[in-house]
Amino acid sequence: MRKCLLFAFLILSLDRAFAQAPVIVSDTTSLNARKVQNITAILGAFPPEVALIKEHILQKKEHIFQNIRFTEGMLNGRHVVLAQTGMGKVNAAITTTLLIEHFEPREVLFTGIAGGVDPDLSPGDLVIGSIVAYHDYGTLTPDSMLLRPTRNMVNLQENPIYFPSAEALVKLAQKVSSTVVLQKTSRHNNNLPKVVTGTIVTGDVFVSSRPATQLLYKKMKAEATEMEGAAVAQTCWQQKVPFLVIRSLSDDAGSSASDDVASFYKIAAENSATLLMAIVAKL
Repeated sequence: MRKCLLFAFLILSLDRAFAQAPVIVSDTTSLNARKVQNITAILGAFPPEVALIKEHILQKKEHIFQNIRFTEGMLNGRHVVLAQTGMGKVNAAITTTLLIEHFEPREVLFTGIAGGVDPDLSPGDLVIGSIVAYHDYGTLTPDSMLLRPTRNMVNLQENPIYFPSAEALVKLAQKVSSTVVLQKTSRHNNNLPKVVTGTIVTGDVFVSSRPATQLLYKKMKAEATEMEGAAVAQTCWQQKVPFLVIRSLSDDAGSSASDDVASFYKIAAENSATLLMAIVAKL
């Protein structure tokens, strides 16, 4: 009990310190307006996810910043820049920050695979992330995770727990999703892959547990779980860059998740890339 009270006191003290801390701003670009180039940024976590997009880019020009490769060119008539974030939240945030700093994109789109949380979804189905959130950021109690908001490191203001994707990009994704041809997996039988709009949750863990998945579905109303989206969303939110995260399910995030990924990774990655390229064509 004494330890719990001490911890609560420390949290309260930190909150008060953040609220009272002086704010010193030398560059207000990220807080007010920012430069914007007429270019769309595209991110993916794994090499195959990025390669699917890269092979369709014309007039390629390679850039390397801090050892991260960025490919600039034309995709479906749109000026784009593409990069691989690597796995996990920190890698995703680093790549997104460098991307925004060097290319000043009009919007950021993320494509890739994810574990399914919604029991009505199957591998190969697509989730358009209307909101994106961390499932592993907060206070870990004996029986649960109490979600807490991250803070902007410049002004120490709280971010939303659920980062909203750009409404215009969500609507565009919904519109073009009915025009794309998606690949079926063996789980679809004679049905077409589903495209839903909902919540994507992010954590630095590969979820392979049905009880954990059920908890994410019950507590956060999540459709999918992955390892990069919320970090990209937070970076874009703080830098005032419109964003959208799209994920295709490679598994059900249950006990057979690893086997499912091996079976359905390729189709899931291709379905996500197909939708993303259709969106780019309409920007």
